[in-house]
Amino acid sequence: MKQMRLRYAGACRLCAASLSAGTQAIYESGTKTVRCVKCATEATENGPPELEPPADESLSAEPGVAGSSARREYERRRARDEEKLHEKWGRFGGLAVALSDERQPTKAWDRGAVGEERLGTRLNAVAGARLAVLHDRRIPGSKANIDHIAITPGGVWVIDAKRYKGRPELKIEGGILRPRVEKLLVGRRDCTKLVDGVHKQVEIVRDLVGDVPVTGALCFVEADWPLIGGAFSTRGVHVLWPKRLTKLLTEQTAGDVDVARIRESVASRFRPA
Repeated sequence: MKQMRLRYAGACRLCAASLSAGTQAIYESGTKTVRCVKCATEATENGPPELEPPADESLSAEPGVAGSSARREYERRRARDEEKLHEKWGRFGGLAVALSDERQPTKAWDRGAVGEERLGTRLNAVAGARLAVLHDRRIPGSKANIDHIAITPGGVWVIDAKRYKGRPELKIEGGILRPRVEKLLVGRRDCTKLVDGVHKQVEIVRDLVGDVPVTGALCFVEADWPLIGGAFSTRGVHVLWPKRLTKLLTEQTAGDVDVARIRESVASRFRPA
């Protein structure tokens, strides 16, 4: 949140007072709404509520659409690539589009969207009163998003979906005389940064839910998993495949987490991307 002079007219989301362009107000980037200075001052004096209601209750009630932001980015990039071809080839632009392969950076967004969509379908199939799922949630104040969030009686799971080729494996370097270093490899690719990314997302969610346990997971869709074993953990993050993930989630029946309340809190804070 930050106080600023409004460029456009709006209305306070708390008292509905009209705010003309040029008025000093509080802009909330997470919800893209504004509050008048009076309401913001009163909220500060009275202390924050236990759970701030969302600006639109219907958005909080929806689980979100898995892979929606990645799908939109793919469509945007594809349209831009085609537009450039039309500009370059003029009246032959349609033929150039038909004969050209998609650029790898553009194709990667489609591949990622498909991975999120497939995992989302599996998670929706096991969701219920004791297992709530949310998809494609935007991190407030950031362009980044969380692919999937699952809430069980045992705690919250932050899940990053990846559609990579190759076999995920844990490589450990050092130990006795040197510092122990864990690396995540997928095929020959060093994907350790993916673990760092999940850790950041876990901390962001943990700041909201407090004492509720939060677990991170990297779920590789279509990876080259072995017939026996294969799943592992690195630095507290589970590395596994969709079927294994849903099995772990459905087994999380022990615990006293109020699934409905935590789901509402998380959905209110992390809106659909």
